[in-house]
Amino acid sequence: MSDLKYKNKILDLSLLLNQAQKPIQILDSVKWTEETEAAIIKSNFKDIPKIDYSNRPLKYDAEKKLQEFKQLRLLIQKELGATDPLGQILTRNCRQYEDVVRMLMARGKPEFYDYSKKLYGSPTEIMGDGKTKLSDLARTMAHSLNSLHETKMGENFEKNLTAQMVVDQLQERLGKFFQGENIKIKIADGIVSDASAGADYIKIKNGMMFSPRDVHTFEVHEGWVHLGTTINGQNQPYAKWLAKGPPCSTVTQEGLAVIMELFNFALFPSRAKRLNDRLIACQMAEEGANLIEVINFYREKGQTDMQAMRNAGRIFRGASLEGGSPFTKDIAYLKGFVEIYNFIRSTIQEGRADLIPFLFAGKATLEDLPVLEQYHREGVIALPKYLPPQIRDLNGLAVWMAFSNFLERMKIEDIISENQKDKKKLKEAA
Repeated sequence: MSDLKYKNKILDLSLLLNQAQKPIQILDSVKWTEETEAAIIKSNFKDIPKIDYSNRPLKYDAEKKLQEFKQLRLLIQKELGATDPLGQILTRNCRQYEDVVRMLMARGKPEFYDYSKKLYGSPTEIMGDGKTKLSDLARTMAHSLNSLHETKMGENFEKNLTAQMVVDQLQERLGKFFQGENIKIKIADGIVSDASAGADYIKIKNGMMFSPRDVHTFEVHEGWVHLGTTINGQNQPYAKWLAKGPPCSTVTQEGLAVIMELFNFALFPSRAKRLNDRLIACQMAEEGANLIEVINFYREKGQTDMQAMRNAGRIFRGASLEGGSPFTKDIAYLKGFVEIYNFIRSTIQEGRADLIPFLFAGKATLEDLPVLEQYHREGVIALPKYLPPQIRDLNGLAVWMAFSNFLERMKIEDIISENQKDKKKLKEAA
């Protein structure tokens, strides 16, 4: 059991880190203005507009902020020592925020991409098996998803719910899930996504129509995961930094949200295609495609001009619009999905399923989880209070992964080939 003096040090340093990162708003700092979109529309989606981020200063002194994080790193090492595991996580988070500040200082320049790739990754990076590229997933998924037609696979959910109706339904559902918490669901203008989670709220995009399936997705993705990990982090007695997510936790967060959609059958083909298209679009931009070329990619997918522009804009926020240096945050969904799925499979196979609930302890990375579990036994880290049913009782998930570990050995191409042979034999016998 760690002593109270150590616990209070963790608390004090956590609060200092949370306060230091508070004014850093990544997406707000790189979002487009209405003038940018108007210029693209005026050119009939043919000309690349000019964005001058120098006219949009950050809401803090960047150099002073870098110095603040440096001083905090030194204080963490002084108070906890250079080898303390929790201290190392806190120090890493400081360095992450320093790189965020440097990235935002480089908005519109090629250096922006260098920091983005360092913080979020790249479509061409190698995955956990040491040989498969993330971009390989995009190609495989594109082939598989294109053969799926939702109208032929079950109920066709009509978009007949207004934003206010979605707000009311989510308020009821999540009010029951987060009993005792003061969460708010509200309508918002100007958000890029259809829904977005904050510290104690979820925003639903104004002026949109939604389906019951969308409500289920928002409940799982924004509610159980994003809001859940934030509230669980806020409820930590000492490790308050877990309520705030540095970029290294983004991949884990988004991957966890997508995989929970899958486990709850809230991930449907059109949504999976959108996530996969983000990965493809990011790879295109990394390989040199400019803004207009990525807009055309989305238009060829059947999206409206406005949808295509805003989806392409996600890849070029803060980045050079000429291509070659995109904002890579949008690869986090599928990169994280692969990493989380493999993590759950391996922990169950290795008899370490006790690590899985710590995915919801706050805004953590996969590498943090053994440390969090260790310090839970020391009385420093609390178990997460709010857990989805599949994580609260891991029996079903364990069986799912046990079958998965066996079935992955069987190649679908071989199964299809054998089926075709059997059909041919039956036909010949007839």
